[in-house]
Amino acid sequence: MIEELKSKSKSIGVVGLGYVGLPIALEFARKFRVVGFDINAERVELMKQSVDPSEELERSDFEGCDIKFTSDPIDLQECTFIVVAVPTPIDKHYQPDLKPLLGASRAVGRILKKGDIIVFESTVYPGCTEEDCLPVLEEESGLIGGKDFKIGYSPERINPGDKEHTLTRITKVTSGMDEESGELIAEVYGSIITAGIFKASSIKVAEAAKVIENTQRDLNIALMNELSIIFDRLDVNTYEVLEAAGTKWNFLNFKPGLVGGHCIGVDPYYLTYKAQAEGIIPKVILSGRNINDGMGAYVAKRTIQKLVSNGTDISKARILILGTTFKENVSDIRNSKVVDVVEELKSFSIDVEVIDPSANSQEVKEEYGYELTTEPSGEYDAIILAVIHEEFLNSGLEKYERHLKESGFFIDIKGAFTSKKEKSNYWSL
Repeated sequence: MIEELKSKSKSIGVVGLGYVGLPIALEFARKFRVVGFDINAERVELMKQSVDPSEELERSDFEGCDIKFTSDPIDLQECTFIVVAVPTPIDKHYQPDLKPLLGASRAVGRILKKGDIIVFESTVYPGCTEEDCLPVLEEESGLIGGKDFKIGYSPERINPGDKEHTLTRITKVTSGMDEESGELIAEVYGSIITAGIFKASSIKVAEAAKVIENTQRDLNIALMNELSIIFDRLDVNTYEVLEAAGTKWNFLNFKPGLVGGHCIGVDPYYLTYKAQAEGIIPKVILSGRNINDGMGAYVAKRTIQKLVSNGTDISKARILILGTTFKENVSDIRNSKVVDVVEELKSFSIDVEVIDPSANSQEVKEEYGYELTTEPSGEYDAIILAVIHEEFLNSGLEKYERHLKESGFFIDIKGAFTSKKEKSNYWSL
């Protein structure tokens, strides 16, 4: 198959052109013929004009790529190697929502041919690819997996906003349902990944490796968040403690903060779901999730306590929040924990304004019910730096601090301005 792909007599298909799928599609399209499919026709039209709807890639990244963008799944019929990179969110009950993944599997199953290889990249629990996706492919195609077609799994490791750890510079874990498919999948990805390939022994191992990567980070940040709560009660600055502890050679460099987004704040629930289905209660993982899910409300309540302590009338308080995306220097607002801060403050009838130069105000309004403010106005009783976008850091916050009342508080969630920590009206996690 690899020679036919190189000669472009056969094509590679990529299903799902979000922050994961689009970079993969474009990188493959520099060497092979590619069909990029997404169900969102508006996004597809933007990509046809060399525009990344996720605002991660530049127009130049589309240059020199042999790719056809489409919202018609029939166009995938010409593809023999198909990568599925669709979202795997959780529902309101913190359970895995496989609708996008199974929907993509059904679409691919309808155009599946003998000899095709399907590789899934979406984050799932161990066993999902073979136990949930494979039966759908077989049902829709009438073919038999392992005999008529092969499947594999290669977890995505895209880090939004990170210009250093890009697709080709990150070691790619690959796997197949048997030795033959495993070798071929590794060879295809190896043609574009300069950092090298790690061939997992099985699909389940690759799935498990992906889901624990973010679970490990989640737990470490949860520890920092719990420590910050303890140190706050003890009147000790968390960042001074971390600076001192960090002088030990094997101390891990994690910091407290809001844990949102569609990876760290979501992936652990896929593992806990599978563990509970097997009769195991993952106490440590769920405990970490509980701490991190509650940090938005904690920040809001500590802000209110600070205002009350200096005699502020909460019913008349005005608070400005800087940032609403799930992390710095990205436009993605999915699963942003800043929303928890906003909602908790508003539950006390506080007037809250939010500024974020990276976010789309209409998307924020549709997703979370509040609009963004473009410029600060009047005086605020507190300013909360929630997301450390470069624009905020470059301005030194002077543009915003001049709107802070003399008795107002500056709440620095990520400790970006610890130089201000000696001021009585400064607080950070």
